[in-house]
Amino acid sequence: QVQLVESGGRLVQAGDSLRLSCAASGRTFANYHMGWFRQAPGKEREFVAAISWSGRTTDYADSVKCRFTISRDNAKNTVYLQMNSLKPEDTAVYYCAADSAPFFSRSLTVPGEYDYWGQGTQLTVSS
Repeated sequence: QVQLVESGGRLVQAGDSLRLSCAASGRTFANYHMGWFRQAPGKEREFVAAISWSGRTTDYADSVKCRFTISRDNAKNTVYLQMNSLKPEDTAVYYCAADSAPFFSRSLTVPGEYDYWGQGTQLTVSS
């Protein structure tokens, strides 16, 4: 089992920056690819970003490319999502997830690929 706890979500203004964190415990964090997803009210959960277990490979949704950066610190068992130039449409509950797949691939954009999920943290961006 892997336990994931997100933090850092809050109310911000459009144009602000914010960093979300996801702390992992349980099994070896470095064995897992990690992803960030978000879900706005009335919408499906959507892919935001993913990072390979080593941190060397990343993938982003087009809507956040060049604004968001995913990173990880395996020594601290933590994955981060740095979000810049926030927009009202970024408002959502943000979830981190862990995947034990042997290879990093585009399948990591699919929620069903992941083995473990956190409880989410709310980000609200006011205009």
